[in-house]
Amino acid sequence: MAVLLGEEIMLLSLDDTTGAAKGETAARWGVAAGMLLELVMAGRVTVKGGRVEVFDPSPTGDPLLDGRLDRLARWVHGTSSSRKVVAWLTRDHAKGSQDVVDSLVARGLVVEEKHRVLGVFPVRRYPEADGSVERELRARLAAVVLHGAEPDARTSALIALLHATGMHPQTFPGLPKKQVAPRMAEIADGHWAGVSVREAIRDLQAAISTVTVVTVLSAVP
Repeated sequence: MAVLLGEEIMLLSLDDTTGAAKGETAARWGVAAGMLLELVMAGRVTVKGGRVEVFDPSPTGDPLLDGRLDRLARWVHGTSSSRKVVAWLTRDHAKGSQDVVDSLVARGLVVEEKHRVLGVFPVRRYPEADGSVERELRARLAAVVLHGAEPDARTSALIALLHATGMHPQTFPGLPKKQVAPRMAEIADGHWAGVSVREAIRDLQAAISTVTVVTVLSAVP
């Protein structure tokens, strides 16, 4: 089963039993960045100099990815702004995350459960239905980060985004950040990808840092 970077980030964030998102804000930014990086790696989008442009609007063949590409193309062509990566992530992180969760439900990897808090406020949770994909994902990340295995390009891209969003606790629960962060940073800074992808990742890392700071400051009373 081919799973997209955004879907992998969401799987890592969802509690297997309760279905609640752990570090939901970070996961949303990571999912949005992951889907954008997928489009870069598919040759559909360029991310350069802090800006995003649609290079090739043709479908990729993946419904979830094509939905993001269509939404991005309409935004790029319809906006009068500078088309900054930060602006796109800010616009897309909430809807993009929900689309990814819906895709995981459709794949049968999680199941949607609806509850009401205090009998009034509707809440949706997504506990695990099929853990095989997440187990393989976690084993692959552990092999690379904890045991020094050589990562492939997709695993390196994923680790770069997880490190940028600070999702160390969700990726390696129970392990201190200082044990995993140096290796994750080493992989993120490596020369495992072509120039265009490396530049996209640097821009995404900078954008995530920016939106994270803004989110924290806006939450301060």
